[in-house]
Amino acid sequence: MKLKKLKTLPELRKAVDRERRSGKKIVLANGCFDLIHVGHIRYLKGARAKGDVLVVALNSDASVRSLKGKGRPLLAAEERAEILAAFEFVDYLTIFPEANVEKILLAIRPDVHAKGSDYTVETVPERKTVRKLGGEIYIAGGPKVRSTSDIIRDIADRSKPGAVE
Repeated sequence: MKLKKLKTLPELRKAVDRERRSGKKIVLANGCFDLIHVGHIRYLKGARAKGDVLVVALNSDASVRSLKGKGRPLLAAEERAEILAAFEFVDYLTIFPEANVEKILLAIRPDVHAKGSDYTVETVPERKTVRKLGGEIYIAGGPKVRSTSDIIRDIADRSKPGAVE
């Protein structure tokens, strides 16, 4: 399935340039989004509230595996992208293979780089690049609820024979 919102990096650069020329403020958020939960929704909605256009950079399957370990991702990148594309507050998506979004930051030069509340402004891996580009770092989503890894462990524990329901 071809997703209209899913772009290659060159396509994304052109789309963002067009949006910027029309006076829109660009926000970049990124993550694995392996199993969508309320923390993801709060993060993405919070990020979108900081601008007019929300670009979501999605870790590739290999990137998720290197970050999260064996057995991850649960869902393939194309499925994760289709889920994210269904949200009206997501304008564009791109899938990236690197460990961080530095290459995307340099290509699209967003006004705001949003990260989830498991970060602080000082722990954002790409903070030097964002500052060099004149962008703002924004921590979105409110207090950390729980992670996908926590949810996976909870499901596994509840699935064990004799587990309390």
